[in-house]
Amino acid sequence: MSRSAASRANRRGDPPPSPEPLPAPAVDSHTHLDIVLDGFRPDGGPTSSAEDVDAEIAAAVAVNVPRLVQVGVDVVSSRWSAELAARHPNVLAAVAVHPNEAGAGEAGDDALAEIDRLAALPRVRAVGETGLDRYRTGPEGWAAQEASFREHIRIAKRHGVALVIHDRDAHADVLRVVDDEGAPEHVVMHCFSGDAAFARACVQRGFVLSFAGTVTFGNAGYLREAAALTPLDQLLVETDSPFLTPAPLRGRPNASRLVPHTVRALAEVTGTELAQLCDALTTTAERVFGPWR
Repeated sequence: MSRSAASRANRRGDPPPSPEPLPAPAVDSHTHLDIVLDGFRPDGGPTSSAEDVDAEIAAAVAVNVPRLVQVGVDVVSSRWSAELAARHPNVLAAVAVHPNEAGAGEAGDDALAEIDRLAALPRVRAVGETGLDRYRTGPEGWAAQEASFREHIRIAKRHGVALVIHDRDAHADVLRVVDDEGAPEHVVMHCFSGDAAFARACVQRGFVLSFAGTVTFGNAGYLREAAALTPLDQLLVETDSPFLTPAPLRGRPNASRLVPHTVRALAEVTGTELAQLCDALTTTAERVFGPWR
């Protein structure tokens, strides 16, 4: 899905109200603030002002979510993410060419060289989201997607930053590629979508599993089983905003300020006291991405 199409697809309904603040600081390990606000101009530049972005971050801080990871999906949004992180103490950046973009031929040498350059910046702490997507990309794009994934893994290892993996309908192939290339020190399974068996395979490899609002969906018992067996020090939470809005707000635009809904659901699923879970999520995020300040 292109950025413009994704932006249009996630503008259904009014933005939901903010939830009750968490009792301790937590983190949104994966957000797309550029799409949350107002997408991109036809020439590829962001249209939102710095004031708009700051207000969105302030709304997250107000519910005790003071740490955000802003994630790029192509060269333009990766540059924007890096620039935002450089100026905003609440934000760190991840940079990459998304696997669907890679499958469409957008991960050429120049694009990957720019991701490599951005990954060296001080507040860029991850390469991602990269990986494999067998849902939106057809077989004709799989070879290019895998080649891009492999190069992103090498970039992450070269710069000593985390790898953030997008995995859609590609569990076995994701593990095959990472095992073949050798994993970086920190690997995050973004918007974890597997069952308990796949969760065990990832946990055994030392990967961190990041759960989004999907864990709150009524038909997602398999995700709750996966979350329940994940050690707290291998657990993160995210919005993937503006996508994957948690229940009971499905169908309305997601935002980092809504992450408390998912944190509370994970506290119930894991049997962890809420403040303890917030502390664990923060500790894990800082181990994976480094300090925010």
